[in-house]
Amino acid sequence: MADRHHPRYADAVGQPSPLYTARKCFTLLVTGPEPLSVDGRDFPGLPNRPIPLDELRDRMLRRHCPRRTRDAVWAHLVRQSREHGATWTLACAGMALPALSSVARWLTARFPGEAFDVHAEVLSGFLSALATADVDRPRVLVRLRWAAYRAGFAALSEALDAPAPVGRNFRSTPPRPPWGHPDLVLARAVRLSVLTRTEADLIGATRLDETPLTDWADHHEMSHEAAYKARRRAERRLIAFLREQAATTDPNDPVASCVADELTPSASRSRPARRSPSVTDGGPGNTPARPDGKSARAASKPGADSGLLRCGGPTPALPSAASPEVPRCA
Repeated sequence: MADRHHPRYADAVGQPSPLYTARKCFTLLVTGPEPLSVDGRDFPGLPNRPIPLDELRDRMLRRHCPRRTRDAVWAHLVRQSREHGATWTLACAGMALPALSSVARWLTARFPGEAFDVHAEVLSGFLSALATADVDRPRVLVRLRWAAYRAGFAALSEALDAPAPVGRNFRSTPPRPPWGHPDLVLARAVRLSVLTRTEADLIGATRLDETPLTDWADHHEMSHEAAYKARRRAERRLIAFLREQAATTDPNDPVASCVADELTPSASRSRPARRSPSVTDGGPGNTPARPDGKSARAASKPGADSGLLRCGGPTPALPSAASPEVPRCA
């Protein structure tokens, strides 16, 4: 049965993809009488025995695996990579292969060149982040995956920005940004300095990954109110950026027009006029209008303490330039 996380075997000229090579190397590390393992006793929620990395990866992919266990394991793997070099670096790539393959698969489907180039950039971005990622912060793998996204997206953006070929063999390409996967939209906003990496992570985690904003704020040692305000400001800049991008897109593009409609401020969209309630409307607590058009009872109080100014008379008209000022009652 085919592995659903299996990357493309080779590009158009038969050259194995970098992710396929990483998978083969990882398979060699976890086979044999002494597979590369971690001690499960060091991590909450894992068996108290040495666990081969392929089994560990399967356990971490399960839905019920606690997030703190994933973070603890990935912090350990990254530290091992930094301390012991190539073997554990390949182990990290093999452990992250399901995430990297999904990134590469999505980018490759939109890349006009060879799949090898996208896979190489995705893997390169991941390996570079292994040396710089802060393992004391939560969601280690998510941030490594983001680094792989950004590297692959940069190659995709460069390829799509290249001049169109002249001659035969034209082919269609995906719509230009900002249309596409939300993660790629955020990555482009970071690359163009519209958002910071922290703001993109805030939006991606709380809007796309359904992480409660309060949890995100606690993990980043930020007050809940400050996190709400930071997300609101970042989303306003992102919406303004997307509107500007939509304004420069081909007006005949149906995708552009659809996105432009979605980005239109809700206040500017036409809404049905609401009829103000009237003292003659029917309903609970209201007296229905009489057939002759007159009110069933007076709407004003005639008492001495009635009226807006409590003078027992009607409210005086506002003064105008054509009439003398009406004195207020003493």
